[in-house]
This record gives sequence, structure tokens and C-alpha cells, in this order.
Amino acid sequence: MAPRATARPNTRDRIVQASLELFNAQGERSVTTNHIAAHLGISPGNLYYHFPNKQAIVAELFAGYEALVDGFLRLPDGRVPTIADKTRYLEALLAGMWRYRFLHRDLEHLLEADPALAARYRAFARRCLTGAQAIYRGFVEAGILRMDPAQIEALTLNGWIVMTSWVRFLCTVGGHAGDLGEPLLRRGIYQVLALEEGFVTADSRDAVRALQARLHVPLSELL
Repeated sequence: MAPRATARPNTRDRIVQASLELFNAQGERSVTTNHIAAHLGISPGNLYYHFPNKQAIVAELFAGYEALVDGFLRLPDGRVPTIADKTRYLEALLAGMWRYRFLHRDLEHLLEADPALAARYRAFARRCLTGAQAIYRGFVEAGILRMDPAQIEALTLNGWIVMTSWVRFLCTVGGHAGDLGEPLLRRGIYQVLALEEGFVTADSRDAVRALQARLHVPLSELL
């Protein structure tokens, strides 16, 4: 039997994927709908048939990022989390940051330009903070971390601040706006682990330090 042909992505999906690639490479503010249409070899009218403006494309991309994070930022079913789960959370977060890095780089501009997106982002942030606190409580229950509720709340908030501002730090302080490689984003994940270090139990310290070693990128490569 001949292999089944792979279905060609429809025009709407091609617009979304091309926009993501261009936004990541050049920054959302530098890319217009005409640029996207030209990149795809379609007319601007064809693009507008699917999306009335660039804000609608950004909203579609944010929905993809939102669904990705909502899908993994939860406790495992029926058991306490393990160090392997911590690795999985961090790797999934890194993959999401890398795939949608323009959102982190241009976040303030994007939210100022679209009040509806800003409201969605605030709701998304609340869900993330709630989910992250539940995960930290799970790690406490598992004996991996030792924290009280106030420390869990503070660590969750500090981790959120680091992760959501990390790409802007790389662009502004490190001057990496044009070369945001994955290793640079990996150091942002390491920074969150560094915040947790004082709460790691003795039994889990070696495993957590091995994870830190995998994620560490020298400061000299950032600045």
C-alpha cells in the first residue's frame, strides 16, 4: 500500500505558523500583515479573509501558548510529584518560552495594544500562579521541598517575575535581541531553581543540583 499523503496545512494555519516564525525572528512590532502575506506568497486580501488584523493573529498565537501552559502546569494524577516531574515541568516551560518567545519579548506592548488580550493575560497569570502554588505544595508533600504557605506564595510570585521578565532582561541588559538562543532561555529556568535552593530537603539535594548543572549557563555568556 502506498503511504498516505500528509495533508497540506490550510491557509489559516499557515498564516499562524508564518506569523510566529516572523515575530520570533524580527519582533512583533517589526512585522506587518503585508510582510506575513508576502512571506507566504498570498495576497493581503487572502490574509484578511482569515484574520481582520495583526492583533487577531497575536490573539490566536497567545491562545496556543495559553493552552500549552494550561496543559502541563498541573499536579500528576493520583500521586505526589517527583524530581522527574520537576524536570518535566521545567523542560515544558523552556519549550513553551522558546516556541513563543516573541510574547515574552514584546509583552507590555502587546497588552497595551489590545485590552481584550490584556484581560485574558491577567486571567492566565492568575491560573498560572494558582497552579504553581499547588505544584509547590505537592513538592512539599513529597518531601522534596520544605516550605510554609507564606514561603510557597512568595516563591511562586518570585518565580513568575523571573520567568516573565527573563527575555526582556536578555534583550535589554544582555543585548541579545537578535540572537535569543535556547541556552540563554535555559539560564532563566536555572534562576528559578536557584530561588528554590534554600528549601530543598537533604534527601533531594543531589538530584536537584544535577538538574541545576544541566541548566546552568555562565553569566559571561549572558552579558
